[in-house]
Amino acid sequence: MLPVYATNKILKNTKVYKNIFIMTVSGNYDIIPGQFFMVRSWGIELLLSRPLSVFDAGCGYVSFLYEIRGRGTKILSGMKAGDSISMLGPLGNGFDLSNIKGRAAMVAGGIGLTPMLYTAKKMVGCEVDLYAGFREDVYIVDKFKEYVDNIYLATDSGKAGHKGFITDIFDPKKYSVVLCCGPWTMMEKVIKKCIKCDVLIFISMERRMACGVGACLGCTCKTKNGNKRVCKDGPVFNGRDVIIG
Repeated sequence: MLPVYATNKILKNTKVYKNIFIMTVSGNYDIIPGQFFMVRSWGIELLLSRPLSVFDAGCGYVSFLYEIRGRGTKILSGMKAGDSISMLGPLGNGFDLSNIKGRAAMVAGGIGLTPMLYTAKKMVGCEVDLYAGFREDVYIVDKFKEYVDNIYLATDSGKAGHKGFITDIFDPKKYSVVLCCGPWTMMEKVIKKCIKCDVLIFISMERRMACGVGACLGCTCKTKNGNKRVCKDGPVFNGRDVIIG
């Protein structure tokens, strides 16, 4: 059976930084933190939908933090409140909160913050620190203040926090579990640090994908347990299971 897209109304679509937007859409969904939706607002102009991780959700709404990276996200950025959008989801496995206990660290690079806010809101009973790295300016981290205990920043430019990489100041020995999302080079470093310190590590993978439901195999990644589909078997994986260079 082909997946069925739902039509939802856009409530807000706000620019928060240069090419970064938050789109809030109407709808009530039972969402596991770390899940995503396939989103489209075009007919045959573009063939594929775009996968967007859930940034936040609540009674009557779900929101997405996204970056303009091509034609699809450029079209999304031009949409306004009241416009209709097609959505399929929630999809993927998400973070298994039963395995996330004690003192936790979230390590994110830039737009990798996307799956972290809703996850932080659901990590009740955990002590959570956020490590966020950016190239130039800091954005969106203020929204985390209510849900995390400490925020550590790093920027390549030196405009805020540590001048350099966020991995420079992240020490996994302080934590019982680490959640990570961002550029693959950054995640590789975090995985290696966590394995060295014997700390549990979960990563949220990002891949281009066509269907979002495991049919096209376009988002396959290599793991120690064979090839896996990021959309269906992920996007959250145990960091120890993925093959890194």
